[in-house]
Amino acid sequence: MLKKMGIYRGVNLGGWLSQCDYSDERLNEFIREEDFARIASWKLDHVRIPVDYNVLDDGRGYQKLDWAVEMCRKYGLKMVLDLHKTAGFSFDKGEAETGFFDSESYQERFYALWEDIARRYGHMTDLLVFELLNEVTEPRFIDVWNRVANETIRRIRAITPEMIVLVGSYWNNSASSVKDLDAPYDDKVLYNFHCYEPLAFTHQGAPWVENFDVNARVPFEESGATEEYFENLFASAIEKAKSHNTVLYCGEYGVIDVVNAGDNVKWMKTINAVLEKHGIARALWSYKAMDFGLTDQRLDAVRDELLKYL
Repeated sequence: MLKKMGIYRGVNLGGWLSQCDYSDERLNEFIREEDFARIASWKLDHVRIPVDYNVLDDGRGYQKLDWAVEMCRKYGLKMVLDLHKTAGFSFDKGEAETGFFDSESYQERFYALWEDIARRYGHMTDLLVFELLNEVTEPRFIDVWNRVANETIRRIRAITPEMIVLVGSYWNNSASSVKDLDAPYDDKVLYNFHCYEPLAFTHQGAPWVENFDVNARVPFEESGATEEYFENLFASAIEKAKSHNTVLYCGEYGVIDVVNAGDNVKWMKTINAVLEKHGIARALWSYKAMDFGLTDQRLDAVRDELLKYL
């Protein structure tokens, strides 16, 4: 379904409208028109744009999304609109957003926000896909999340019956947790997952990962990242999607900038073989900076090769 729409190989614009200081300088300068042109020149077909509720609430987020829509149309790109943080919940504990899964008022605020988004962009079914919420964290949230996701989609459907909607599961959208999502609300709902496995390889040196030795280094050959590894990792999600006649989207995957460029290419080539085998659409994390930047100078010598495996 996504491939038919023209959403198959993309990149995240992380750090632009989310995980940032929300300054006018950041919102106006971090991503520019030439970035959309460059992404299109790489023969990628879409961008995933993470956006936080607070920058939508103050109106600036909508202004930048409106502009992003214009840029996508100009350069022949599609867009996944990802709500990266909502009032009361963020995958990042440092955001200090808590209580969403226990609060009807936070949940009503979430529904209302998605109704606003749907009213603004719901007619753009040829261009956009909605992603309800980034990286639900704990397994204990899944029952509430299934209920909230279905109610959100019900309300979205009253405004835009045809918009494709992505829903991810717990453990930060892990592939292995897709099996615990409810059956899709309708035939326009797809399952979403992220893949940074093996974490000891893709996030080596990351200071934000709990219980990690930031000095440890794992060469690709010692990572365990083989095609068989990814086949096993994705197996239950693939089966879940098939059982409900829907498809999968990998909204984030990538390798931290600590990893040498050659090992980055090896990991990408390996995971790409499995994503391609199963026709799984995806978006690399991330276009620029954010510790994973595809445009980083460190990748200049291998970028053309790397782009073959996105």
